[in-house]
Amino acid sequence: MEKRKIEIMDTTLRDGEQTSGVSFSSAEKLTIAKLLIEELHIDRIEVASARVSEGEFQAVKNITDWASKNGYIDRIEMLTFVDGGQSIQWMKDAGAKVQNLLTKGSLNHLTHQLKKTPEQHFAEIKEVIDLAQKEGITTNVYLEDWSNGMRNSPDYVFQFLDFLATQQVARILLPDTLGVLTPAETKEFFSKTTTKYPTIHFDFHAHNDYDLSVANVMESLYAGANGVHLTVNGMGERAGNAPLASVVAVINDFFKNEIEVSVKETSLYSVSKLIETFSGVRIPSNKPIVGDNVFTQTAGIHADGDNKNNLYFNDLMPERFGRKRKYALGKTSGKANIEKNLQELGLTLNNEDLKKVTQRIIELGDKKELVTKEDLPYIISDVLNSNLYQERITIESYVLTHSKGLKPSTTVLVKIDGDLYEEHAQGDGQFDAFMNALKKLYKKKKMVLPKLVDYAVRIPPGSTSDALCETIITWENDNKRFITRGLDSDQTVSAIKATQRMLNI
Repeated sequence: MEKRKIEIMDTTLRDGEQTSGVSFSSAEKLTIAKLLIEELHIDRIEVASARVSEGEFQAVKNITDWASKNGYIDRIEMLTFVDGGQSIQWMKDAGAKVQNLLTKGSLNHLTHQLKKTPEQHFAEIKEVIDLAQKEGITTNVYLEDWSNGMRNSPDYVFQFLDFLATQQVARILLPDTLGVLTPAETKEFFSKTTTKYPTIHFDFHAHNDYDLSVANVMESLYAGANGVHLTVNGMGERAGNAPLASVVAVINDFFKNEIEVSVKETSLYSVSKLIETFSGVRIPSNKPIVGDNVFTQTAGIHADGDNKNNLYFNDLMPERFGRKRKYALGKTSGKANIEKNLQELGLTLNNEDLKKVTQRIIELGDKKELVTKEDLPYIISDVLNSNLYQERITIESYVLTHSKGLKPSTTVLVKIDGDLYEEHAQGDGQFDAFMNALKKLYKKKKMVLPKLVDYAVRIPPGSTSDALCETIITWENDNKRFITRGLDSDQTVSAIKATQRMLNI
């Protein structure tokens, strides 16, 4: 059976920009338009509302100039209004060729917002459509509040559609403007509409107020929709619009025998991250397809199952979207999670060392410290090096203080061969104060500390501010130098751990 081709219309640049606090620059709009069409292979993009501002006009002009030169001008669409031709003139000046005319799709909106009769509204719409045709502009028509129109005034909606069926209209766009439809209603309303007008092209424009936009898009497709409107990352007013990545994945997996779309899946994530940067709106880490954590297995039993027969895989393979599966490291990690990460780093450990590393990661996870794959070599080094000597000296407890106007100070409690010793000192910084306290204590014991000659701190490449850090200290004793390392999420604590190793060496 031949598949049905569904048009994807992306409205990130128009409806998506209505996200609170978002305003794309002219250069950003042009970049996004190019990515949507040339990288993602989106069929159509709605880029602006007519007559908004001079800046918006220039942004549209830049897009239409580029689109005209590259044969995309018929894929660039504008939201326009029933305004006696002002929007049409704006489009002509901007070089646009497709209008999405906003009209009233419910009797409630028509009566209370426009205060007009259906006949008056239809007559004004006809004038705009006729003018657009005269100017060589293609017309699509939005029925704003169509969902409530079908609920509360279906006779008006079908009267309107009867009228539009006689006009030079390419597509009729049916929005759930307030995001109120249930999936059952979407299927019912769309089925009634497509059955009554089988030759008309209908698009569905879903909003996500009840988190039902993807389910509603699915039902509109089952009921015969010819196109759907989406936004990158689900951007849009209030709770946003139906998200592009999720809908594309749903179509490709659940409609693969009936429907095809042109969108390039492997580019969804990269475009999503770029628009996150441009918009300043963070993508939730658990957002399907594009969230940071959605291809991360956390539980050790899941990693174990993946090792044995990919038992915890589904059809949403990360490679489809230009991504990779990850295995989180934390308190719920098992040996399987760690082995998966070690494989990626090209490292192997024997069972005894693997148990020690696993235990250390669980301890860090209990402290809510973030552990990444890049941290593993540091943790392995820290755990394995701790077995090289007997700990006769331990830093049992310490208090580090740092206050404005006062010198940093440290009180430290040290156990040496089973006996406890306490000392207090000040210094130029917390670690300097710690070392001064240690020197005082060792002086009383008639013991000499090695000299600190170098101090360096680093975090693993690719880690973040809450990652582990490693402090590397070079010491000198009897003209011989040696290095110790300490690992912790706190820089001073990692330095203290490196110092304890020095004391035992």
